[in-house]
Amino acid sequence: MFSGVLIAESLRSGTTLDRLSIVVRRIRRVSQPDATADQPSTWTLIEFELDGADGDAFAQTLAASLDAPGWYADFRSATDSFVVFPNRVFRYARGDAAARSEAAAFGRSLGIPESQLDWPV
Repeated sequence: MFSGVLIAESLRSGTTLDRLSIVVRRIRRVSQPDATADQPSTWTLIEFELDGADGDAFAQTLAASLDAPGWYADFRSATDSFVVFPNRVFRYARGDAAARSEAAAFGRSLGIPESQLDWPV
Protein backbone atom coordinates (compact mmCIF):
# COMPACT_ATOMS: atom_id res chain seq x y z
CA MET A 1 0.00 0.00 0.00
CA PHE A 2 1.27 3.47 -0.93
CA SER A 3 0.18 6.75 0.61
CA GLY A 4 0.95 10.29 -0.43
CA VAL A 5 -0.17 13.81 -1.15
CA LEU A 6 -1.07 15.46 -4.44
CA ILE A 7 -1.40 19.23 -4.66
CA ALA A 8 -4.36 19.93 -6.94
CA GLU A 9 -2.79 23.18 -8.18
CA SER A 10 0.23 21.20 -9.42
CA LEU A 11 -1.77 19.67 -12.27
CA ARG A 12 -1.49 21.25 -15.71
CA SER A 13 -4.55 23.18 -16.78
CA GLY A 14 -6.88 20.94 -18.76
CA THR A 15 -5.59 17.76 -17.12
CA THR A 16 -8.10 15.03 -16.32
CA LEU A 17 -7.13 12.15 -14.07
CA ASP A 18 -9.64 9.36 -14.51
CA ARG A 19 -9.84 5.61 -14.07
CA LEU A 20 -7.57 5.90 -11.05
CA SER A 21 -7.56 3.27 -8.37
CA ILE A 22 -6.72 5.61 -5.51
CA VAL A 23 -8.58 6.16 -2.27
CA VAL A 24 -8.83 9.80 -1.22
CA ARG A 25 -8.41 9.97 2.56
CA ARG A 26 -8.56 13.73 3.09
CA ILE A 27 -8.71 16.99 1.14
CA ARG A 28 -7.63 20.21 2.79
CA ARG A 29 -6.62 23.76 1.86
CA VAL A 30 -3.48 25.34 3.29
CA SER A 31 -1.60 28.62 2.96
CA GLN A 32 1.85 28.32 1.46
CA PRO A 33 3.94 31.30 2.58
CA ASP A 34 7.00 30.35 0.51
CA ALA A 35 5.15 29.77 -2.77
CA THR A 36 7.18 30.74 -5.81
CA ALA A 37 6.06 33.17 -8.51
CA ASP A 38 4.70 30.14 -10.44
CA GLN A 39 2.67 28.85 -7.49
CA PRO A 40 -0.49 30.14 -5.80
CA SER A 41 -0.30 31.00 -2.11
CA THR A 42 -3.14 28.59 -1.20
CA TRP A 43 -2.89 24.90 -2.04
CA THR A 44 -5.44 22.07 -2.09
CA LEU A 45 -3.83 18.94 -0.62
CA ILE A 46 -5.29 15.59 -1.65
CA GLU A 47 -4.11 12.84 0.70
CA PHE A 48 -4.48 9.44 -0.96
CA GLU A 49 -3.68 5.74 -0.81
CA LEU A 50 -3.21 3.23 -3.60
CA ASP A 51 -2.42 -0.43 -3.98
CA GLY A 52 1.28 -1.27 -4.21
CA ALA A 53 0.81 -2.88 -7.62
CA ASP A 54 -0.43 0.45 -9.02
CA GLY A 55 2.55 2.58 -7.96
CA ASP A 56 4.51 2.63 -11.21
CA ALA A 57 1.48 3.33 -13.39
CA PHE A 58 0.25 6.11 -11.10
CA ALA A 59 3.72 7.68 -11.07
CA GLN A 60 3.80 7.74 -14.88
CA THR A 61 0.32 9.28 -14.99
CA LEU A 62 1.42 12.03 -12.60
CA ALA A 63 4.67 12.65 -14.52
CA ALA A 64 2.59 13.31 -17.63
CA SER A 65 0.14 15.55 -15.74
CA LEU A 66 2.20 17.81 -13.46
CA ASP A 67 2.75 21.41 -14.44
CA ALA A 68 6.22 22.87 -14.89
CA PRO A 69 8.24 24.40 -13.47
CA GLY A 70 8.40 23.82 -9.77
CA TRP A 71 5.88 21.07 -8.96
CA TYR A 72 6.18 17.49 -7.77
CA ALA A 73 4.14 14.82 -6.00
CA ASP A 74 5.32 12.09 -3.69
CA PHE A 75 4.00 8.85 -2.29
CA ARG A 76 5.50 5.97 -0.36
CA SER A 77 5.08 2.53 1.11
CA ALA A 78 6.93 1.03 4.07
CA THR A 79 9.77 0.10 1.70
CA ASP A 80 9.68 2.37 -1.38
CA SER A 81 9.37 6.07 -2.19
CA PHE A 82 8.21 7.73 -5.39
CA VAL A 83 9.00 11.36 -6.11
CA VAL A 84 7.37 12.49 -9.34
CA PHE A 85 8.24 15.63 -11.28
CA PRO A 86 6.93 16.72 -14.68
CA ASN A 87 8.21 14.03 -17.08
CA ARG A 88 10.52 12.45 -14.48
CA VAL A 89 9.99 9.73 -11.86
CA PHE A 90 12.34 8.79 -9.04
CA ARG A 91 11.70 5.49 -7.26
CA TYR A 92 14.02 4.38 -4.50
CA ALA A 93 14.15 2.29 -1.35
CA ARG A 94 13.07 4.15 1.79
CA GLY A 95 16.15 5.27 3.68
CA ASP A 96 18.38 5.48 0.57
CA ALA A 97 19.90 8.89 1.30
CA ALA A 98 21.84 9.06 -1.98
CA ALA A 99 18.75 8.41 -4.09
CA ARG A 100 16.71 10.91 -2.07
CA SER A 101 19.47 13.48 -2.56
CA GLU A 102 19.40 12.86 -6.31
CA ALA A 103 15.65 13.51 -6.42
CA ALA A 104 16.04 16.65 -4.27
CA ALA A 105 18.84 17.95 -6.53
CA PHE A 106 16.57 17.49 -9.53
CA GLY A 107 13.85 19.42 -7.72
CA ARG A 108 16.29 22.24 -6.98
CA SER A 109 17.20 22.34 -10.68
CA LEU A 110 13.50 23.06 -11.38
CA GLY A 111 13.54 25.97 -8.95
CA ILE A 112 11.64 24.25 -6.15
CA PRO A 113 12.51 25.98 -2.86
CA GLU A 114 14.46 23.94 -0.33
CA SER A 115 11.61 24.24 2.17
CA GLN A 116 9.29 22.45 -0.27
CA LEU A 117 11.63 19.50 -0.83
CA ASP A 118 10.24 18.01 2.36
CA TRP A 119 8.91 14.57 1.47
CA PRO A 120 9.49 11.88 4.13
CA VAL A 121 12.77 9.95 4.14
